Amino acid sequence: MYKDFHTYLLSMKLLLSDKTKKDTFISVFYMLKNCTSVVTIIFKNEELYIQGLDKAHVCLFEVRLKKNWFNEYESFATLEKDEIITIDSCIFYNILSIIEEKQTLCLWYDSGDQLNIEYNSTKNDKGDLNKFFHLPLVDMEFNLLEIPEIENDVDFSMKSKKICDITSQLLIFGDIMNIKCSEDEISISCKGINGEMIVSIPIDDLSDYSIAEGETINVGYSLTYLSKMCMTTKLSPEIEFGVSAEYPMRIKYNLGEGSQFLFFIAPKIE
Repeated sequence: MYKDFHTYLLSMKLLLSDKTKKDTFISVFYMLKNCTSVVTIIFKNEELYIQGLDKAHVCLFEVRLKKNWFNEYESFATLEKDEIITIDSCIFYNILSIIEEKQTLCLWYDSGDQLNIEYNSTKNDKGDLNKFFHLPLVDMEFNLLEIPEIENDVDFSMKSKKICDITSQLLIFGDIMNIKCSEDEISISCKGINGEMIVSIPIDDLSDYSIAEGETINVGYSLTYLSKMCMTTKLSPEIEFGVSAEYPMRIKYNLGEGSQFLFFIAPKIE
């Protein structure tokens, strides 16, 4: 017999019943499990926060899910100490992926050595069985990195479906994507032993675009990593990019209600 989570001395609990939010939450961890084998989650009073690096230290990711983004969110963190747990990202995603459409997702933690996950169905949803999971925590040290605020040379937004299609097509030809930005257009290309692909994107096709007058930026990035960050359209309808000649590219998914998912990918050095 499983006890109701209210009977425990909780350090954190959250609930998601909205289908769109559940799909977004699952998609976040789908992206993360393709970057890293473990994820450290920080439960703050006002938000769920995730930060980390991929194994090669090429990509930095940051997730902020605000308290009001959830149907319920309660953290017993203090000003002196946040609640921090580390989990296996692949196993956690596999658990999330089997939730039924009408079930409520409940996560709770009671300062033990496991994260507790419940899928609850209403009495009217016959056939959807309540499910309970206990995911062991991973014991590892975690240090937060300071992410500086920078002013990018170029900022633009694209439909997520369009950039997903472009990156998957570019992978046919190589693993380095070159992006050239001018006042008139953005040119994205990839060249390898199989040939070359060039995509010309008129400024009018972009939702937003800003670049300094007379400026031209030409920089390359790992297409392998970039494709991992642009492999889903479920996070947001558009993806925001910030490109600089001297700093990592910033990729931003706006998740609504002040919540966001950021990636930073270092440029290729000639």
